[in-house]
Amino acid sequence: MGQRKRKISAKRIPLQRELLFSPEGKYFDLKAPFDKINAEYFGYALKGYTITWGRRRRLPPKEYFVFGTIQEEDKIIRIHPLLDAPFVPAWFLEYVIYHEMLHAIVPEEVDENGRRRVHTPEFYRRERLFRFYKRARRWEDENLDRFLR
Repeated sequence: MGQRKRKISAKRIPLQRELLFSPEGKYFDLKAPFDKINAEYFGYALKGYTITWGRRRRLPPKEYFVFGTIQEEDKIIRIHPLLDAPFVPAWFLEYVIYHEMLHAIVPEEVDENGRRRVHTPEFYRRERLFRFYKRARRWEDENLDRFLR
């Protein structure tokens, strides 16, 4: 008789943590601006977060563009890989990172209809504190078509 294989009991980690993450892109490394913003705006309050480039899609979006996302359960911030381009100013990328980090700090609200609001008046107030806020919003408006199909 052969030996029986034993199953090893292992704690399952969230699926997202099983994927490989890389903050390094062709033009930008996300780790340095994340650390800079965490120090300057948040007093190092965001601990244990991973920042990474998102996956590349086959086709660009047609109607709207999501520059970044935050997944609080896994403490993961993803930045759209189309922002890793030579025409994207570093200060705009920093604005996108700041915006996503702000979601970790400013609590969401539930409105009278029971819908979640992640962009609250307090969120918008704090967002305007970013040094290049007006410049970044203007650049976004002027360049959004470059990201859409």
